[in-house]
Amino acid sequence: MAAHGLALISRVRVMERLELTADELLTTTRAVRKRLDLSRPVERSVVEECLQIALQAPNGSNRQTWNWVVVDDGETRGAMAEIWRGGAADLGAAAAAAGAPSRPPAERQPQIMESVSWLNEHLHEVPVLVVATVDGRPEGASMFAQSTMWGSVLPAVWSFMLALRSRAMGSCWTTVHLEREQAMADLLGIPIDEVTQVGLFPVAYTVGTDFKPGARQASADTIRWNHW
Repeated sequence: MAAHGLALISRVRVMERLELTADELLTTTRAVRKRLDLSRPVERSVVEECLQIALQAPNGSNRQTWNWVVVDDGETRGAMAEIWRGGAADLGAAAAAAGAPSRPPAERQPQIMESVSWLNEHLHEVPVLVVATVDGRPEGASMFAQSTMWGSVLPAVWSFMLALRSRAMGSCWTTVHLEREQAMADLLGIPIDEVTQVGLFPVAYTVGTDFKPGARQASADTIRWNHW
């Protein structure tokens, strides 16, 4: 009886929803790295539920050209993390070879880099890793075709992240492994000639749920009416 009661409590906790208004959900869904809870398992049913919500996103001509590779196997996650780290190393070497940036870093850049470094160290411990793909390749495509391709998957990814947030979970959009896209394709059996990997998304419950709106440039500096 006690074991059944614990199982029931666990199930209720899984099905909890954060009491957020639509505006609160949209303005507090952050890129989460250091506050990913590495100790708490993530149920497949919750990830699948979030992806079902993502599949309702608008997409070009309603062709639904997305695919999702969801990985919870520890050994595979470890291999994915090594590819991710290799991509990060490639980018770091390229930046060093290019010299100092032409403009000073953003105000919060040091904190962001610290957060990225934490993820670099702990990525293999994140309970679930998701690689999203979209049909087609951007190489040589027209601007119209590229915009249509990206526009057919970006809303779905954002819906996925919003659904995670509403369930006390978090993620962040990472792209550094795309420096080694072929290696990830080989590992996961992704047909690289037919689809493009959009990014890798670590998925976990968050340590606390008290996320706030991020610092953003004043709208007066970015919104233009009728002319640039």
